[in-house]
Amino acid sequence: MATRILCRSHLLYDLDSVNFALGMARFDPGAQQPHPPGYFLYVCLARVVNLFLRDPNTALVAISIAASCGAAWVIYLLTEKWFGRGAARMSILLFLASPLGWFHGIVALTYMVEAFFSALIGYLCWRAYSGEKACILPATVAFALAAGFRPSTALLLAPLWLFSIRRTRGIRLGLAILAAVAVTLAWFLPMTAAAGGFRSYFEALAHLWTSVPGQRTTLSSPWLAVARVVTMAWILVLVFGSASVLAFGPKAKEDAGQPRRAGFVWAWIAPGLLFFALVFLNFVNSGYLLVLCPPLFAFAATRLYTFVSYGDYRVVRWAAVTAGAAANCAFFFFAPLYCSYKSVREFETNMTAIVQDFGGNLDSGTTLIVGFDSHFLGYRHAGYYLPHFVTVQYPELAYPGGKRVFVMHERNTEVVGRLPTEHFERFVFFPLPQGDQYTTFLDTVQSKLPRGALATAVIGRQKALTGPVSLLPMLFPETAR
Repeated sequence: MATRILCRSHLLYDLDSVNFALGMARFDPGAQQPHPPGYFLYVCLARVVNLFLRDPNTALVAISIAASCGAAWVIYLLTEKWFGRGAARMSILLFLASPLGWFHGIVALTYMVEAFFSALIGYLCWRAYSGEKACILPATVAFALAAGFRPSTALLLAPLWLFSIRRTRGIRLGLAILAAVAVTLAWFLPMTAAAGGFRSYFEALAHLWTSVPGQRTTLSSPWLAVARVVTMAWILVLVFGSASVLAFGPKAKEDAGQPRRAGFVWAWIAPGLLFFALVFLNFVNSGYLLVLCPPLFAFAATRLYTFVSYGDYRVVRWAAVTAGAAANCAFFFFAPLYCSYKSVREFETNMTAIVQDFGGNLDSGTTLIVGFDSHFLGYRHAGYYLPHFVTVQYPELAYPGGKRVFVMHERNTEVVGRLPTEHFERFVFFPLPQGDQYTTFLDTVQSKLPRGALATAVIGRQKALTGPVSLLPMLFPETAR
């Protein structure tokens, strides 16, 4: 808890983080407050925590910190069950120094919550699978609750739950199914009501699917599967850091000759591996893979324990482990990647400076802010941290009824068919992060306008592209006509 609290983020780091904060004020998946599938119980829990902490980001980060502690503890219990107390202690060390696990324990995202539920469901399912019938009902309740926090958990872990209870018969099976249905309906019905009804909820879900994940399956390009397998391997390196070398070491004695456990673990991780390889995976959302990692932490822990406990030169072996942990910590603090402490602090410094400069030097009554659908410094951050300005998202989005555009004002989102430009004299692009990818994107946007139409304005310490609102129909041809 101390490592996560000391390094916690102080601003909403990711676009999705802003979506969750907006959903705490008004739950509307159609306006991506938050984005579908809604994460209803996560938002509800954040509202409760916010009653005490009085800041949406702090409330969301507090949930991530608590989930980190819970995940570490349940992974310890699972590892102890499989490999003994020595290996269980090593699992704490591995989890504590996991670069990607550390990152997701300090930001306002749901992936650490999903990792906690995966560990809890896996631990309870293993006990049920091992003959402890009293664990069937708790495992079922945990599974149904997890789906309310991240509905994708139900898709990825349903095979594990079914695998664990497949031999259950009689009243226990009936109670398990009844509990799964009852707990799911207990959050699903209020969620759809808050979203405006079944139709509104599923239309929003279908639109997001067809516009983002549905466009990136292996049906669109078979080579995506190869790229995603490589991406998953790299993400797992981010999870384990220097401990990744344990994957190439010999199996621990406790890990040999356990076909029952092997089948259980494959039921746990295989559905997720197939989904992320064949259907959807985005490197920015690398926290997705944390749902598969609890059993991997257990296996890595027993190999690490074997490495330090058996053989000669134990002092040297412990020195190697200490060096590996230090390397993981250095990677988390200083790596030039989005999932590092360095990147979080750089984002917060940039965001604070932009908000001060824009808020102090622009007139919200005459200036419209145009932002982009970027995970960092996008239109969501502009609309949330500059609430008095009207912020619009570029580009327009295709809906069944025609083109629409997202408009934010006073931390509220509307999806409209007509851009509100009447009261504005000019627009300004919200600055994107530095980098070739963002520069190329801006060049593409400028190519839609006449040469020299945009001017570079110095706003406080910031340089931003700006132009008269009469240019907006060239950027928003349907909604700004």
